[in-house]
Parts: sequence; C-alpha cells; structure tokens
Amino acid sequence: MITKITCRLGKCVSTVACRTTQVRRFLHGAYFRIQPSVQEALMEGRPVVALESTIITHGMAYPQNLSMAREVEKIVTTNGAVPATIGILRGQIHVGLTDEELQFLASSKNVVKVSRRDLPYVLSQGLSGGTTVSGTMIAAHKAGICVFVTGGIGGVHRGGENTLDVSADLTELGRTPVAVVSAGVKSILDIGRTLEYLETQGVCVAAFGESREFPAFFSRQSGFKAPYHVQDEEEAAKLIASAMGLGLSSGVLIAVPCPQERAASGQVIEEAIQQALGEARSKGITGKELTPFMLQKINELTNGKSLDSNLALIKNNARVGSCIAVALSKLQKATRNGNLPRQEDTTPPQPVVIGGINVDFIAKAQNPVILGGGQTNAGRVRRTFGGVGRNLADCLSRLGLTPLFLSAVGKDEHSESILHYCQHMDMSTILQLERQSTATYCAVITSAGELSVGLGDMDIHQQITEQYVSQFKEKLCRAPLICIDGNVPLSTIQYVCQLAREHQLAVCYEPTDENKASKPFLSDSWKALTYISPNLQELRAINRTLGNPLPAELPSRLEDVIQTAMALARPLLAHLCCVVVTLGAHGVLLCGKSLGGSISLRPAAHEQPAAASLCATHYPAIHISREEIVNVSGAGDSLLAGLLAGMLAKHDTDTCVRMGLLAASLSLRSYEPISPAISAATVSWQQVQGKTWPEAKVWKMD
Repeated sequence: MITKITCRLGKCVSTVACRTTQVRRFLHGAYFRIQPSVQEALMEGRPVVALESTIITHGMAYPQNLSMAREVEKIVTTNGAVPATIGILRGQIHVGLTDEELQFLASSKNVVKVSRRDLPYVLSQGLSGGTTVSGTMIAAHKAGICVFVTGGIGGVHRGGENTLDVSADLTELGRTPVAVVSAGVKSILDIGRTLEYLETQGVCVAAFGESREFPAFFSRQSGFKAPYHVQDEEEAAKLIASAMGLGLSSGVLIAVPCPQERAASGQVIEEAIQQALGEARSKGITGKELTPFMLQKINELTNGKSLDSNLALIKNNARVGSCIAVALSKLQKATRNGNLPRQEDTTPPQPVVIGGINVDFIAKAQNPVILGGGQTNAGRVRRTFGGVGRNLADCLSRLGLTPLFLSAVGKDEHSESILHYCQHMDMSTILQLERQSTATYCAVITSAGELSVGLGDMDIHQQITEQYVSQFKEKLCRAPLICIDGNVPLSTIQYVCQLAREHQLAVCYEPTDENKASKPFLSDSWKALTYISPNLQELRAINRTLGNPLPAELPSRLEDVIQTAMALARPLLAHLCCVVVTLGAHGVLLCGKSLGGSISLRPAAHEQPAAASLCATHYPAIHISREEIVNVSGAGDSLLAGLLAGMLAKHDTDTCVRMGLLAASLSLRSYEPISPAISAATVSWQQVQGKTWPEAKVWKMD
C-alpha cells in the first residue's frame, strides 16, 4: 500500500501532494484516528468542515445534545461538504465520529473539556473528552482541514484586565492557520477587549453578511464593528485563500450573526448576564467552569430563549461554514487546474533525510572479556530500531523538525514494529516492499559499551533508488537541508549531489562506516556536498579513495588524533563547507573556514575564501562514566542531528555543537540508539547556556 502511495505522490500536483502527505503523516500518529470518509475527502481535495465537541459534552444536556450534533452534521452534508466532528475517545483524537461515538460522547458523564493545555494529560491518561475551539483547531490543522464551524469562540472575560482570564481560543487563532466560522464571541465576555486581543494576535476578523456589525452570539448587535466585512461565501473563501497563500501562521475569524428571527433581545440577555455574573462571583466559579455555568444560568433566566438562539446560530453557522468550505474547495481546484494564477506551495519546507532503517539486536556482554571459541557469554540482548538515516530522522523529529524521510522496509513483522515505534516521525513516504526483508543488524557490545562485532542483512537499502527519490524532487529542491547516509546506493547519492549542484542545496553526508564512506568520492559528486561527518577511520578511507597521503597508522593520543584529523580534512575543504570529525569519547573536531572567530556552518561562508581562514576547533565531550554508558550505537548520529538542528535554528556554531553533544550524552545513557529523553526542551539553546562547558581549543590549518 505504501509503495502505491509513493508512486501516486510523484504524479500529483504540489498542493494535492502536500495535502496527501499531511493526512498520511497524521494517520501515523499514535494519538490520532481519522474517519475513512474524512480521509478520502481530504486526499481528493473535497470540502471538509471540522466541528467541535464541547458543545456536545458540556454545552447541552442529553439527549438534546445528540440530536443537535446529528442535525448539524446533516446540514454540513446537505450543503455539499463532509462533516468531521472532532473529539477524544479513550486517549485518542478522532477526526470524524461514527454515530456510536457521537452517542458515547453525548451520554457520558465524566468526560473532560479539552483545550490545548489539556491535550497531553488527557491523551496520556487514556481519557475521553470534548475538544474546545483551541483543541479542535489543533486537530483540524494537523489533519489538513481549513474550515472549522463552532457556535461562538471564547474571549477576554469581563474584568479580564484584572483577572487575566483570557480564553485559549484567542491565542490559538493567533498561531494556528484555520478559518473559524462562529457567531462572534459570547455576549457574556468583554467584546471590545476581545477584538483588541485578536488584533494583537494578528487574527484577520471579518463580519459575514450585509452588516459590518460584530455579532455577540445570542444577539446580532454588540456595539462594535468588525475590522473587515465579507458579503458571501465566495468573498469569505477568497479571504481564507489569501491568508493560506501568504503562509501566515494565524487563523481567520468569520463572524456570522444569529438569524434575525431567532436572535434574543440584547437588553434581556445583558440583564441575565449581569445576574449570572454576580452569582458566579459569589460561588467562586472561575476558569473553564465559568462559561458552562453562565450559559446554563442565562438559559434559566431567559426561560429558554438563549438556548433557542444558541441552537439556531449553530445550525446557521454550519450552513454558512459548509458553503464557505465548498467555495474554497472550488477556488483551490480552479487554481490547481490553471484557471487562476498558481500560488506557491506555502507549507514550510521540510529537511529531508535519505537513508537506512534497521532493526537492531544489541547484545551487551556482562563481563569485561568476551570469550571466543564458541563459548556462551553472559549478557543482555535487546531489540532496538536503528539505521543511520532513521536515527537522524528520529532525533531531528524529537527536536521539533519532522524531516521528510525516504527509506525502504519489507512487508514483514519487523516493518510493522518499526512503523509503530516511529509514530512520532513522518514515515508517510517510505517504501514498504513485498517479498523483501527489512534490514536487520546484530551488534555485540563489550561491557564498557564499545562495539566488538556487527553483522548486517541490509540488501533492501539498494531499493532506495534514484527513481524512488526523484519522485520527491520538488521537496528536495525546497529543503533547507538534505541528509544522506552511506547505506544509499551510489547512483542515488550521485543524483542528490547533481540536484545540489544545480539548485545550490545544502547536503550533509554521513559516511555510516569505513566500507561505505567513500561512495560519493568515487567521482566528482562529493564536490557538491556541504558537510560530511566521518570518524577518523572513515576520513582515512575517504582520503585513500581520493589518492591523498595517508598516515602509516591511526594515533590514539588526543593531540596526535587532532593533528591527523586536520591533515586528512584539509584537502576536502577546497570544496566542502565543514568537516565534522567525530572522536568518540574525545568529543568532536570541526574543520572549516573561520569567520568572526568561529568556524562557520553557513555555506555562504565557503564562497568567500578571501574573508576566511581554515581552522579546526576541538570540543570535548560531556563526561560520562563507564557505568552510565548503555549503548554507543546512536551517539554519533545524535551528535550530528543536534548540531544540524541548531544550525537550522540559526544558532551560533558553539551552540550548535553543544546541542549535538547534549543529544549524544543522552543517547549514550539510553538502550535506544536515539534517546526518548531527547526533545526541544532537553536539547536547546537554553540548556546550552545553563551548563558550564570545557573550553574549546582552536588550531589554524593554513
């Protein structure tokens, strides 16, 4: 199936390919489930409307909430869109609910009201809940749904200038690019301050219909004007398309007034609000419990008129939102077919990693000496998931970069385990091949954590072909960085190097091992590389291939190791930006051009030889005792990924290298090649600044 998906991706236009990849990446997540009808609609570019579920779980009583949810979904379908009610069931976010799932949420008594802050806890505990506006926006955006219909959004509460009680809906609108169709904001809120806060968050707000009056949920009038005004669904669709085309990270709010015949009197509602607020204060009701209390109390005080208005505006919003989604879908389809000027693909470019996936069996000896002669040695055997490419993609994903990962696995029990373990990564484009075996690797490690012997069955890596990789040429050409490992066939490496030469792309080559290190150096392909990250043995193998002078033997004393590494790196720097020599327990040596006192990781510096001198900088490793070292197999990959993550975040060179050293130290302590403890919080600029580091030493190479 994945093989077919990959082939289709190469044939689709950019917008559809991006949407398909996004949906598949979403499906691979441990915390998400997408209903088949919604999945199919998204992949085909048909209009989909997201619907929240707190209105079901906390807004109305059963069974009225269930009948309302069913009716709203029917309105969406009748108007030509696919409904996707979003909720959380037993620790999993569902995008699109079956009727049984709707009934479960509507009738359950102990479900949680889930906003952005609540998601980690609710999912980790396996709980169920209704998603608020902010929670629904997050899930909708991850699924690739552009239009979301709700009743009314939260806002700044009355007295919020003193209590700082501001709904998470407003900040979510400021950072999640989804168009929200609502009846303005609830009239129980401070509408003026809410509009000011939305302006501060950069949210484009437009009233829908004939008037620019900003609606107040139950009432069509609030006394405030919306910043902008769209008269119909076509104008609204153009507004949303413009926001998407600009690649803004903020959302759009389309404020739809309640139907005239069902709008409640503003004066009646205001009097009920003041009475309900007083009662809430006397009972100490605050936070996320305040809005449900207020709505229920106002309904009682208005003899049900507010609930009638509530139901009417929700149904009206569903109709309007569906029409907007249909108009937006038509607009996007016309753009793709060339009837309108094409907009650029506005999804942020991803780094790309091309390389191997292995299932690793790591056997660590218990005693200091491993006995030969067929004897059984006491130890512990563990299964982990490795491969240089997978390790790099794993670590970059944990650091928040989520690279596009190109690799190949078989269709066997190992591949199922890999896909399950790697759910935090973008595995949407890997090949899964029939009658092929997923690569396996067996390593025997000494009690000190050093590799004694390794055996690999890795023929499937030959399927990472130029033909397969070329399907993603557009993404490769937009990538801020391409990483490729030595497991990849020579022809594929040469293809990537040719692309790099033609499009001035930054490419990092990880040699993998001494036997594979020289692949790019068998021709002039290597001159298109930007970075390489060999150890000393791999660096010697590269120079042997190029016919450069070699040392008689490799030294062990640190000073001699550094001098040898500099001598071997020197001829490569005529074309490479930087050679990152990994030195194991001795740390890392950076060789490259020095600008402003430190070696530059920016390819542009390589193009200014007159302004730079060749230097090498040695960064000692973070000290870890032998007892703490569990596995050395992923430390080098973690170091490189941490360094590259820092570079992509535009940190200075010292910070980049030390982020790499932090990541490596965590992986040394982990049974997994890439430590699950690695994250954007544990490997960051802040962590580097908060730690005392041994001084880096600099040598001139000129």
